[in-house]
Amino acid sequence: MSQPAALSDRTLAAILDRFPVTPDEDRALTSPMSPDPVGRIRVWRGAGPVVKVVNVSLVVPPIGLDSHMIFAFTAPESGVPHFTLDSVANGENYAFHLDLIPRIDLATSLPYLDEVYEPLTGLYTEISGRDGLTPAQLTPRQYALMSPWMLVNRATATAFEGIGEAVDGYLTHWAGLVEKGVVAGGSAERDAAHRTLLFSPEIDPVWKQTVRLLGEEQSESVRLALVSND
Repeated sequence: MSQPAALSDRTLAAILDRFPVTPDEDRALTSPMSPDPVGRIRVWRGAGPVVKVVNVSLVVPPIGLDSHMIFAFTAPESGVPHFTLDSVANGENYAFHLDLIPRIDLATSLPYLDEVYEPLTGLYTEISGRDGLTPAQLTPRQYALMSPWMLVNRATATAFEGIGEAVDGYLTHWAGLVEKGVVAGGSAERDAAHRTLLFSPEIDPVWKQTVRLLGEEQSESVRLALVSND
């Protein structure tokens, strides 16, 4: 098993073991470029506090792609961030994206910042300063949709081996927030608007690549699984 797959599987298992969600969908993803499936989407649903978990894996050896994404969504009205991890290998190159996605306006809520994000500062600073990591190429619009504590980097194979420490730290902190709640409530309307932008093909160029790999219909089905809890 590849490093990105192992990290994703371990993280997903920790979420599924800790929170009451049940399998809802498990579907192979196909591509014109391969006679065999090139990926898989799995969805779990729960009554709360975690209401939906989505795992998308795309593994295409001919083009060197090995990508594994997890989103764990809390309730629409919750102030608890959504959790996300993306772990990727492309040939000999590695990358990862780890964040707790904000549910309110951070610029106007210091108590929320202090409760939800400040405990991650030490870990964020330490990981960000490690050798073998370089910034990923995201646009300012993409950064604006995430948190300032987002870790999103390209990595050498050696540096990627240590990323599990960051994932475990973020996941443990997030799970604690899920179980105890946070000081601020969220808004279902804001969450819907935010997720529409977060997974917008106009903002994130990854969807153009996904369309090329999976075709328009399958790519859109994956995107819609992330956009809402329906």
